[in-house]
Amino acid sequence: MKRRDRVGGPWRLDRQGAERQAALQGGLSFSYGECMTQASGAAPDPTAEEVANQLAAVVSRLLRRLRSSSSESLLTPTQRSVLARLDDGGAATTADLARAECVRPQSMRLTLGALEAQGLVERAPDPADGRKSVMSVTDAGRTTLAAVRAAKRNWLAEAVAAELDGHERRTVTEAVALIERLVGS
Repeated sequence: MKRRDRVGGPWRLDRQGAERQAALQGGLSFSYGECMTQASGAAPDPTAEEVANQLAAVVSRLLRRLRSSSSESLLTPTQRSVLARLDDGGAATTADLARAECVRPQSMRLTLGALEAQGLVERAPDPADGRKSVMSVTDAGRTTLAAVRAAKRNWLAEAVAAELDGHERRTVTEAVALIERLVGS
């Protein structure tokens, strides 16, 4: 996303700047994320709603790319999510997992059955109530989950190295700290 100077003027345009300038002249609304700015940097501050819309769209695209980067693991997104939840939160019942994943218990039973058939989770009696069973991650499940997470990190690290220079990486690092602050609130 390198910016270039337009010949004959003090404005810097990104690759979509001309379209946004036309939108401005036509009275249409647009997002300021990659907007046209004066060389002095005197762009108007975006509204909270504009930032929220842009951030949600970019995070959604990033998540899709991260999910697709580990597609060779042969796990569905739901299976990856359940495996991660069990790894992070410990053993849980089918009903607890279904509530956490916002699915019906019957659907969760199918997901857990597929994970169990692959040897990624195991079933044990619930210590608090012997009529129930709890599911937990096996060593094979942890290994698979680590491989999926590594594939995501590797894709992202390669994309950062290929697309961003040092200054841009510092800017992203600052943005990560701000996003972390938003998530923590």
